[in-house]
Amino acid sequence: MSRNTMSFALPESMRSYIDERVRGGDYGNTSEYLRELIRRDQQDEAARRFRLLITDGLESGEGRPLTSEVVDDLRARALGRAE
Repeated sequence: MSRNTMSFALPESMRSYIDERVRGGDYGNTSEYLRELIRRDQQDEAARRFRLLITDGLESGEGRPLTSEVVDDLRARALGRAE
């Protein structure tokens, strides 16, 4: 895995909080703590997108049976070949 560094400023209160979390043993170092926050944010964003897709589906109208014709139509639409 490629490693890139980032540099940014934090208020002292945030830096102290991170240091406390690391000293508490939950994280090995500051980078582990920040990576975990980013992973959680990624999961939250994926869950948000999933909820939006579900809502879009529920609001899209009456359902229809999933036939091979419907699957072919959906596949064509997804690939940009809708008629």
